[in-house]
Amino acid sequence: MSEASPPRAAAAPEPAKPNPTAFESVALLLQGGGALGAYQAGVYEVLHDAGIEPTWIAGISIGAINSAIIAGNAREDRIARLREFWEMVSDAGDFGWSHLWQGAIHDETARSWINQLAAGQIMARGVPGFFTPRIPPPYLAPPGPTTGATSWYDAAPLRGTLERLVDFKRINDNQAMRFSVGAVNVESGNFAYFDNAADEIGPEHIMASGALPPAFEAVKIKDQHYWDGGLVSNTPLDWVLSSRSNLDTLIFQVDLWSARGDLPHDLAGVAVRMKEVQFSSRTRAATDSFRRMQELRATFNELLAQMPPELAATPQARLLARASDPAVYNIVQLVYRSATYEGHSKDYEFSRRTMEEHWAAGRRDAEKTLKHPEVLVPPTGAQTVNIYDYVTPARKNPS
Repeated sequence: MSEASPPRAAAAPEPAKPNPTAFESVALLLQGGGALGAYQAGVYEVLHDAGIEPTWIAGISIGAINSAIIAGNAREDRIARLREFWEMVSDAGDFGWSHLWQGAIHDETARSWINQLAAGQIMARGVPGFFTPRIPPPYLAPPGPTTGATSWYDAAPLRGTLERLVDFKRINDNQAMRFSVGAVNVESGNFAYFDNAADEIGPEHIMASGALPPAFEAVKIKDQHYWDGGLVSNTPLDWVLSSRSNLDTLIFQVDLWSARGDLPHDLAGVAVRMKEVQFSSRTRAATDSFRRMQELRATFNELLAQMPPELAATPQARLLARASDPAVYNIVQLVYRSATYEGHSKDYEFSRRTMEEHWAAGRRDAEKTLKHPEVLVPPTGAQTVNIYDYVTPARKNPS
């Protein structure tokens, strides 16, 4: 019989924080997806311009890096710092010549070849300020978790980038903004969150959240080693919902991999779809499950109000009362839909043109979403959870 996994810890309760919405808490959740993360920067830029500031930001992998840049800077500096990071990692080092000639090509087949060429260059030379190829390669290194034998790339440059772009004192001031990043313990296989409500956050926590093997080696924190949280769960949604703070909450869930997709017609399409299925956060299934749970909780709250005092005082009723949640939620989903030419390397294709396209797509989807004012209005009546998605095409087949 296998040993049972310990129960997953819940997030600490979140106190209400002032914000310019009708909600007591505003959460921004950023999924992993490598080079696709510029989409999240575009989404945040629109929220920033609209005056919608998160009181809690949580991320996985590249979402952890974007989260750290946002939480680790003053509001007026965040967009500039995000832009600095994304322009740095998309710098081809050729004074913009590749961006110039690539911008003149619009045919999808040609774009596909160009994107694959750019991704190949990344594999060969790494990404500025992010990671470099290991020399010697891992198969020539002596065995060991920190000898270079367990990864193809060295992510040491990312530490310097984070220390330059992120004020960790600001991140660790949880009175200003709650901050969480997820990773997985290599030895136990258990998912873990590093949260400024309980932990002193440093660059190593952000790097651990993005240490996707075998590209990057595990990151040691205290006496444990951690890999990319996307190996277990690519969204912080469950962590935020587990806090049980009883706060009316507005959640912006920004996903970089779509759970929905087309049936592949060749091996390249299979590779793309496999990654989408593997790393999509299955947001709709999670939010639908949460909505059903909230309906049960709301029903019990109504029943509890009608109970005689002696019945309400029973252990069973008190247990159900503790599990109930009087809060209401809006969950706003923004899911990136990649162009067909991006291919299976889209998560490590860091060319400047593609980065700008991802950023613009995030802006476009966020602007489209905020044109619907209902996303900022708390649910009323019997409805305790509203789920909005104005960017994902409707399914042709409901199965």
